[in-house]
Amino acid sequence: MIDLAGYTTGDFQRGASRLKEAAWWIVRAMFFQSALPWPSGLRVGLLRLFGAKVGEGVVIRGQVNITFPWRFSAGDHVWIGEETLILSLAPVAIESNCCISQRAFLCTGSHDFSSPAFSLRTAPITIKEGSWVAAGAFIAPGVSVGPESMVAAGSVVLADVPAKVIVRGNPAAVVKQLG
Repeated sequence: MIDLAGYTTGDFQRGASRLKEAAWWIVRAMFFQSALPWPSGLRVGLLRLFGAKVGEGVVIRGQVNITFPWRFSAGDHVWIGEETLILSLAPVAIESNCCISQRAFLCTGSHDFSSPAFSLRTAPITIKEGSWVAAGAFIAPGVSVGPESMVAAGSVVLADVPAKVIVRGNPAAVVKQLG
């Protein structure tokens, strides 16, 4: 049985001061989660200002939610689609030439259901070069999507994805080898 009265975040560290985090919340609300069509270059510059490592030619569409930019990196020529949620309680690394489509959810945090205190667990996510995470896909904590792979729309990825495959379903399974 879960007893949330005993919940703690354990050894989780937010990675920045409360002031920096509050400033990010304001910037995120104004320039990332707004319906206004702010230029992608402005969003990239703001991410860098808050500690993200972002390469050249990165496109960040509207209503993208990156919780802790100081734990986010994107290589060159990365596209992040509308309403994507990147819960970066742990590092999220998107390598070059990757597309993260609309409403994808990259989730680095969860809870231990077997723990009465419902303990927080975090693990990094890596999307390797040349991969595509299609619309509405969920990537679980600790997952690595192999290079040149595709996660089909609406898939739930709970384990690492090998290189050069297409995965689909819930839970996602390899449906096709590529190249």
